[in-house]
Amino acid sequence: MRGRRWPDGVAVVYNSRRPPPDLNHPADDPRLTVEMRAVVAGARRRAVRDGDRQVDTAHLLHSLLERDPAARAACDAGTGRIDRVLGYLVQRSIGYGMRWSGSVENSGALPLVTAVTPGWSPAATAAMRAAMATARRDGRDRAGGTDLLDALAADPRCRAMQVLRAAGIEPGPRGFAEGRQRAAGPGDLGAPRTPGDDSRYRGDGPVAS
Repeated sequence: MRGRRWPDGVAVVYNSRRPPPDLNHPADDPRLTVEMRAVVAGARRRAVRDGDRQVDTAHLLHSLLERDPAARAACDAGTGRIDRVLGYLVQRSIGYGMRWSGSVENSGALPLVTAVTPGWSPAATAAMRAAMATARRDGRDRAGGTDLLDALAADPRCRAMQVLRAAGIEPGPRGFAEGRQRAAGPGDLGAPRTPGDDSRYRGDGPVAS
C-alpha cells in the first residue's frame, strides 16, 4: 500500500498492485462499461460547465440518470420521482447547489478514500472505486451504472443521496440495484422551478458536505 496527500489536504491510500482509475480519461479504462465511460465523461463536463472546482457525487448522479436507462429505472422503481430529482440537479447552479460552491465533498462515510483523482471529490472517487470493487466481487470485468448507484447509496451523507432523499427516494436495505427502494416523504428542497419562474426555492435543500 502506498499513500499521498493531494493539495486540498485529503489523505489517500491505494493498492500499488491495482492501478487507480484515471477518472479524467475514462475512455482508456477497460474496467468501465461503455455506458459508464460516458457517465464519467459527462459528469466532468457538467462540473466544468457549472464552474465547480471538483466533480462530486451529485454530478455523477446527474450524468448517470441522464445516460443509463437501467440505472434510472433501478433508482425510480415505480416511485415516479426521477423527474423531480432531475429538476433539482438541472438547477443546481441557481438553487441548493450554491451552498456547495467552493467546498470539498468529503462525507467521511466510507472508511478509506482511495486514489483520489485531481479534480474529483473524495466521495466521488470513493464511489467509483466502490463500483469497480462490486463488479470484481460479482465476477465481472467492468463496472456498470447500477454498481455506481449502489456505491452512492452506501454513502448516505454524500451529495447525491442528499438530493435523492430531498426528492423522496430512499434505497432499500441492500441498495438500489435490487429494486427495493421505497418512496419516502419529499425532503426540504421544495418544488423545482418551472421554466420562466424566477422565484427562489421554497426549501433549504440538502445540507452542505
